[in-house]
Amino acid sequence: MQAPNYYAAPGFDRAALRRRDGEWLRNAAADPRSLFVPVWRSQNLVIEIDGAGPRATLLTGAAAAAIHESAVDERLSRGELVLLGLVEDRAHFALDVSALEAPLEMLRSPALEAAGIEAAPGGIDVRFADLRQLGGRLERHEGALLALARAMLFWHSRHRFCGVCGAPTRSKEAGYMRRCTDPACKAMHFPRTDPAVIMLVTDGDRALLGRNKNFPVAAMYSTLAGFVEPGEALEDAVAREVLEETAIRVAAVQYHSSQPWPFPANIMLGFYAEAATTAISLDDGELADARWFERDWLLSHEDDDTFRMPRRDSIARRLIEDWLHGRV
Repeated sequence: MQAPNYYAAPGFDRAALRRRDGEWLRNAAADPRSLFVPVWRSQNLVIEIDGAGPRATLLTGAAAAAIHESAVDERLSRGELVLLGLVEDRAHFALDVSALEAPLEMLRSPALEAAGIEAAPGGIDVRFADLRQLGGRLERHEGALLALARAMLFWHSRHRFCGVCGAPTRSKEAGYMRRCTDPACKAMHFPRTDPAVIMLVTDGDRALLGRNKNFPVAAMYSTLAGFVEPGEALEDAVAREVLEETAIRVAAVQYHSSQPWPFPANIMLGFYAEAATTAISLDDGELADARWFERDWLLSHEDDDTFRMPRRDSIARRLIEDWLHGRV
C-alpha cells in the first residue's frame, strides 16, 4: 500500500499519556495557541472561498470560549470537550456545539478570524457540512482530523447512560472513557468502533460489483461489504458476506488495508478475494443488482446515469483503482 486511506493518519500525536492529567488538560484548553474542532450534530465546520476547495475551520481558545461558556472541567465531564492530540505541541480538541440551535450565527466571525480572513467579502461560504457530502475534497490530514472529532463526539452522544445499570455516565480521561456514576456499578465504557470487512472479488480480469438498495446514488456500484460477527475471523467474514449476498464462493483472501469510517463508527478492513464460483444469485434482499465487470470496460467507462464508481474518499474506490492499475 502506497499511502493511507482517506480519513486515516491525522498526522499528530494522540497524547494518550496526557489524558489523565487534569491540570495539563485545563492549561491546554486555556492556552490561546490551542485549537478547537467544532462539531454540530455530527457535522463539521468548513469554509470555501470563491469556489476553491473546502478547508477545515478550527477555532482558537478565545473563540471557543465565546460560544461555549461553561467551565473546562464541566465540558470535559459531559464529553463536550475531547482531546484529539498534539500538532507541534499545540493541543487540538473536539468541541460539541450541538446544543446551539443556530451555531453559525455565533461562529461566523470567529471562523473567519481563525481562517485568517479579516473581512467577509462575497464568495465566502462558512457552513456545517456532513463529511460525506465533501467527497474527500478536504486536504487529507484535515479530513482525518474532522473525522476523528466527529466519531468521538458521536460516541459520547450515544453513551450518556450506563449500559450495565442505566445510571448516567461521566466522561473521563479527556473523553476516551465514560464511567458510570452509580457507586455500586462504576462500569467503565470506552469508545468503540465496529469492524466491517469490505472486499473486491475478482475472477481473472473481471471484478464483482454490487448496487445496494440503500445507496444514495441509484447508479452507483461498489464492492461488497458486511459486519464482522462475534467469534468470526476476518477471512471467514469475507467468505460469508460474499456467499450471503451473491451466492458466490471465494477461495484465496488477501488483506489490502483499513480505513476509519466515522459514519457513524466503523473500521473498514479491506480485502481482495478470488472467486471459486461465478454464478450470481441475489437471495438476501440487500443488493438490488450485482454483476461481473471487465477490467477494460471499467478503465474506459466514465460515470453516467447507468453506472457510477464509489466515492473517491472510500476504501471501496481504493480497492477497485488499485486492482484496475495492477497495484495489488
